[in-house]
Amino acid sequence: MRDQLILLPGWAYGPAALQPLCEALTELDPDLDVVIEPLPELAEPEAWLDELDRRLSDDSWLAGWSLGGMLAAQLAARRLDSCRGLVTIASNPCFRARPQWPEGMAPDIFDAFQEAFRLDPEETLKRFRLLCSRGGYDPRTLARQLEVSQSASAPAVLDAGLQLLAELDGRGALHGYFGPQLHLFAGGDALVPSTACDALRRWMPGVEAELVASTSHALPLERPDDVAATITAFIKSKAE
Repeated sequence: MRDQLILLPGWAYGPAALQPLCEALTELDPDLDVVIEPLPELAEPEAWLDELDRRLSDDSWLAGWSLGGMLAAQLAARRLDSCRGLVTIASNPCFRARPQWPEGMAPDIFDAFQEAFRLDPEETLKRFRLLCSRGGYDPRTLARQLEVSQSASAPAVLDAGLQLLAELDGRGALHGYFGPQLHLFAGGDALVPSTACDALRRWMPGVEAELVASTSHALPLERPDDVAATITAFIKSKAE
């Protein structure tokens, strides 16, 4: 039976943002069944994980970018043995910093962003695209790619996603899931500090965490071939 890898996109983006990664994965490993699943279209953040659990097939690898990675980690911890493995990409265990995890976005900056989104969603999403592409090789081109792959979700749904980014603490999920884990971070990420990579290694000694130098938060869109190569090698190593 073919291994299945389910990819979850990040906040404010649809499946198109992960299509280049999906194609690169399929080209490298034609036997891997790669599926991109959109994030829930729900205005109640507490219902997102249940919705994903109902929708996504069991006995698959779970992977996600940013918020998608945080949700994949929560679902892996819930499913335990029925999850083949977990991969996160530019995803922080705690997106919004807290005393026990300072390697996140400063709370005042996050709160100001969330308030700005509620006042002017369109302008704030434009700013978000620029933040996602900052630190990359060609930020302008990357920002245009991000614009065409942006989600068409209603503001209430996107606001629920922001609430999840603020509230989710994935450390317990990562510690509670005993299957294979790979965590990829971007060296030039303007949203997830690169220091989160070393922090995760210190917190979970032996975990596979890699920092991809000179890349932006839009790592899976900017460097799909490199990300795909790392993921396929990881999956194959766990099948041996």
